[in-house]
Amino acid sequence: MAIVVNLDVMLARRKMRSRELAERIGITEQNLSLLKSGKVRGVRFETLSAICQVLQCQPGDLLAWQPDDESNCTQPAPIPRHPQDQRAHPSPNQANSG
Repeated sequence: MAIVVNLDVMLARRKMRSRELAERIGITEQNLSLLKSGKVRGVRFETLSAICQVLQCQPGDLLAWQPDDESNCTQPAPIPRHPQDQRAHPSPNQANSG
């Protein structure tokens, strides 16, 4: 899976330079450049929140998911549920079986 960073698009929409954003959110221009290029392994929620606050946008305006290869895209594995969750919220099959 590929996470695409659209930070440069939002900067252009807000007519703001990377240098100004970096100063306002308290990170280096170099780190902001790495984030813009998608060459980071992660981003702190604190940093993402600061970017959204300055640019007046939502995280979804900055980040998007695209499959690497649509022909090999498979369904994600289901998230395991805690046994107590299953009793409180039966699946459609469980609700109709009883």
